[in-house]
Amino acid sequence: MFAKQVRIQNKAGIHCRPSSLIMATVEHYPGNTFLLTGSRGSSSMTSILDLLALGLQYGDTAQLQVTGPQEQEAGEKIAEMLEHEYDFH
Repeated sequence: MFAKQVRIQNKAGIHCRPSSLIMATVEHYPGNTFLLTGSRGSSSMTSILDLLALGLQYGDTAQLQVTGPQEQEAGEKIAEMLEHEYDFH
């Protein structure tokens, strides 16, 4: 199992745009199970709404867990995306 605590670095938090990019990446790892736990609850990361419901803001921390055949690769990629500072301008 891959497990890592991540800190949200995007100034606007994890809103629609980064969530859609993260979910597109999750879909590239269909044999894996994802769990993201923040202070406002947990998400199995099965839908963009599930991820948005966590309300992750800049500076928040969350625990990412991934299990499955590509858990290390998938976990590192998703953790990197959660910690990325996006520039959509």
